[in-house]
Amino acid sequence: MSDDRVAIFDTTLRDGEQSPGCSMNLEEKLRMARQLEALGVDIIEAGFPVASEDDFAAVREVARTCRTPIIAALCRTTAIDIERAWEALSDAARPRIHTFVATSDIHLQHKLQKTRPEVLEMARKAVRLAKSFTEDVEFSAEDATRSDLDYLCEIIEAVIDEGATVVNIPDTVGYTIPSEYHHIISTLKQRVRNIENATISVHCHNDLGLGVANSLAAISAGARQIECTINGIGERAGNASLEEVVMAMRVRRDLMPYKNNIVTEEIYRSSQTLSNITGVLVQPNKAIVGKNAFAHEAGIHQHGVLKNRITYEIMTPESVGVKTNSIVLGKHSGRHALNKKYEEMGYQLARPELDKAYKLFTKLADQKKEIFEEDLMAILQDGIAQIPEAYKLRVLQATAGTSKNATALVTLGDDLGERTESAVGDGPVNAAFSAIDKITGMEGRLMDYTVRAITQGTDAVGEVFVHVEFENASYTGKAASTDIVDASVRAYLNALNKAVYAKARRKSESNEEISIATPLPKE
Repeated sequence: MSDDRVAIFDTTLRDGEQSPGCSMNLEEKLRMARQLEALGVDIIEAGFPVASEDDFAAVREVARTCRTPIIAALCRTTAIDIERAWEALSDAARPRIHTFVATSDIHLQHKLQKTRPEVLEMARKAVRLAKSFTEDVEFSAEDATRSDLDYLCEIIEAVIDEGATVVNIPDTVGYTIPSEYHHIISTLKQRVRNIENATISVHCHNDLGLGVANSLAAISAGARQIECTINGIGERAGNASLEEVVMAMRVRRDLMPYKNNIVTEEIYRSSQTLSNITGVLVQPNKAIVGKNAFAHEAGIHQHGVLKNRITYEIMTPESVGVKTNSIVLGKHSGRHALNKKYEEMGYQLARPELDKAYKLFTKLADQKKEIFEEDLMAILQDGIAQIPEAYKLRVLQATAGTSKNATALVTLGDDLGERTESAVGDGPVNAAFSAIDKITGMEGRLMDYTVRAITQGTDAVGEVFVHVEFENASYTGKAASTDIVDASVRAYLNALNKAVYAKARRKSESNEEISIATPLPKE
């Protein structure tokens, strides 16, 4: 890699998914991976194959689907982990095995119960084994920033001798500060004999809010790979945010003259895609992708921006893919006009997808005066579902008031027929969920429920995200509608259908015959 180029290693699908509430199923991971490929990331860390069958399947399918970026799989320094990682990566066009072990005395004593020489030998053997499968091997020294610097230099030199092509120096617990991190990376550059044979990588957590600052400090010291996530999601307080790292280097090219392959116009879409998949929304004041990132309320700011954007905007909304214009589409618009708009937004729809999107669009156009791009994104992402619908909503009637309990009547259909149930609840949404549970025989436990208006006005489309637990596993669901009760029910059904699909896949993998749709219980 040239000295002026920084590789962007995205770990949204691995470390990011470990963030509470951010788990994704296989189809969602593939959708996110495709968007990361469009964004131009150099490396996608697709998962931890030995952790579960679902993780293994996700890494395998991402490796088969995304052919441009390097696909990395994480593994510990054990033979079973490394062999499982390679099995998942074997079909990748550009595979990377990423192995790690802790190097701080805190972890050696309390977690591993190993000595420094023992861990050094574990690291050597792991890289040697990984190298027998693929040329591209990354080694991470977990908790590097709390490790003894002499020992860190020793282990990094050893793994490079064994063939590691990338050495990662992670700030695993978000402990370091920029000046200290700069010193660590500089010391490695100066004292590790063979450091020129490997790329130095950094992986910064945000526990003190310094993930991006530490990553940039490391780059100035000689690191040439940044590990980060979309929206900064990840364990605890998250990881360095990809969009902040990339735009900081772009805006301050005078101080950081480094190149990368990111298509910055895809940043906002990547952020929105992740939020739509996980239901974890970006706070309004989030840098780069927050709703207020390009908003100006103060009069003096508005005056300056109207005179010249450069007065208060250091980057344009368009540079990260943010569009604020409404579109002129209404209920009389045809499929051609809708398809053309989607093409302008960067989406190529197959005819079945366009037909489904158009049906949802005309329904929405009957309810709203203005249609915004956010509405079309909601239709595209919520309406064009990739999970088979075991249960479909046929009828929903709900009532609520101050003088009596809320009631709901729900009719669901599957391939074998329809069934109707009614229920009473604390509110119309609760009552509708209870009716669905009665029909399906699958009792869900609501873990999280979020509603947001994705467009403006009294006829705004409301987007509902739910996290529901079915049979001790958590599933996300989402839907959008101008009717919040309708959106809530559809979001709950989205989560339920994922649970049914996951159960079917598990049984299918066990060679048991099963239909995707579990028949509705008979009355």
